[in-house]
This record gives sequence, C-alpha cells and structure tokens, in this order.
Amino acid sequence: MTSAQTALSVNLNKVAPVRNTRHTGIPSVTRAATLCLRAGAHGITVHPRPDARHIRSDDVYALHALLKQDWPAAEFNIEGNPFHNLMDFVRELRPHQCTFVPDSEGQFTSDHGWDLAGTATACGR
Repeated sequence: MTSAQTALSVNLNKVAPVRNTRHTGIPSVTRAATLCLRAGAHGITVHPRPDARHIRSDDVYALHALLKQDWPAAEFNIEGNPFHNLMDFVRELRPHQCTFVPDSEGQFTSDHGWDLAGTATACGR
C-alpha cells in the first residue's frame, strides 16, 4: 500500500460492550479483529476508556500481541484522551498510530474534535 491510498482501520469498541454484558467472553474482540483483517481491513483501532466500559486494558494487550504475531503489517491505532489513561498504553506498546480524542471521562461517546482555536485563545496565543 502506498501512502496515497486510503487505509481502513476498524474500531472494535462496539464489540466489547456486547461481550461485557455477558460472562462468556463472547463475542471476542480478538476474533473480531481477525475477521476484520481477513476481510481486508488494514488495521485495528481501540479506545480504552478509564471506566473500561468498552475496550478493557487486557483487550489492548491481547490485540497488540495478536497483531504483532499474526498480522505484523496491520496498523494498530490506540485512541483516547491523552489526559486520561491513554499515554501509558502508547509509551509501553508503541502503536503505529495514536489518535487524541477530547472526550470527558463520563461522555457517552466521542462526538467532537479538539477546538484548537479556542484552546490557543484560552492559552493567550
């Protein structure tokens, strides 16, 4: 794939809440990742929130290990708020991509980007 091509990274966050409501481990986020990659996805995205209501810490590590072993060319993108629990994962696992998302801890879902102009104004720039 050249840099001019669009790459699909599938966000597995909506698989995890279904699994989290059960005590069987089904559906498996690693199985979902494998199915997505076999179907042609170029990468996997996760958003580990501090309250672990979606992807959990152990999912991040399991997906990292799966991609490293079985899909080394696949992109691993960890997204989240850098002021919450994100940076520990990034420093330790060194994903291909890290996406900063300005969500609050109790926010239902990510629904906006960073207000860079507002932030710069608030900082006196």
